[in-house]
Amino acid sequence: MDALINSLTDAFAHAQQWLFETVVQPIIFGLGVGGLVEDGFTATGWFLVGLLQLIILIAIIAPLQRWKPVEPVIDRATIRTDILYTLIHRLGFFRLALFFTLDPLIESGFGALRVAGMETFHLDQWLFSFIGFESALLGFFIYLVVFDFVDYWIHRGQHQLNWWWQLHSLHHAQRQMTMWSDNRNHLLDDVIRDSILVCVGLLVGIAPGQFVALVAVTQLSESFQHANLKIWFGAVGERLWVSPRFHRLHHAVGIGHEFPGRTLGGANFGVLLPWWDMIFRTGNFEKRFDPTGVRDQIEQGRNYGQGFLQQQWLGLKRLVGRA
Repeated sequence: MDALINSLTDAFAHAQQWLFETVVQPIIFGLGVGGLVEDGFTATGWFLVGLLQLIILIAIIAPLQRWKPVEPVIDRATIRTDILYTLIHRLGFFRLALFFTLDPLIESGFGALRVAGMETFHLDQWLFSFIGFESALLGFFIYLVVFDFVDYWIHRGQHQLNWWWQLHSLHHAQRQMTMWSDNRNHLLDDVIRDSILVCVGLLVGIAPGQFVALVAVTQLSESFQHANLKIWFGAVGERLWVSPRFHRLHHAVGIGHEFPGRTLGGANFGVLLPWWDMIFRTGNFEKRFDPTGVRDQIEQGRNYGQGFLQQQWLGLKRLVGRA
């Protein structure tokens, strides 16, 4: 298995190098910004990962949605907006913006800690020293579990801190969930979440290549979870990996993202693994496929916006109590 992982990693590295040298590097030098070569190479990797994900979405998940949908598609306009969100995130545009804004600040902060004597720490190597052997697959799984645990608590915060919910509620306002709905988020919400995960990555010492692979696996799984797909994994499988049924219940009106009688709270916060919901008793394993949306959107007619710019603007207004 490790040999297969190494082969796939090498194939991706060659593809990234070819795309960078053939397309991206000439553009960078043509624009006279040679100092951005390293950032351009990194961006090429994110773009390639996103392109592969889009191919999988269109070739595999889209036919599954047509095969066994939960509900008929009646609002294609809102889905087109979700596609825009997906392209912004999966093709690396959002990540590139972080490279030039928050990432330098985070890196400089950790650089100051290293100067102050904080040693570099690699969680996988530390654990390997105890078990007596190394494995690329095991190392990846270790980081997957760690990051998913952090993501679970981020997700809890998005639902249980009122100010954060004002941003995150945009994600839940989609009443026509499809495979494109995962990235339908307020950009400030994404900035907060990604900044936390980047800091965790630096703290536990995950390699850049591992981080990219982890993000790719997470995003693909989340796209599948949001799909308009009437599928569950069975009594055992539902407790091993988050399914479309498990996550749809999280989006269900009055069930998944609120406690009875009040907005904040909910169930099924696991991003990849439902383990944390079982441990902290926030899991709901009922086999049901309910309508999605936000209660005040349906009962009070609250407007969450019809297009990308309006959705972003209204999210900021909710944050300051003006919408």
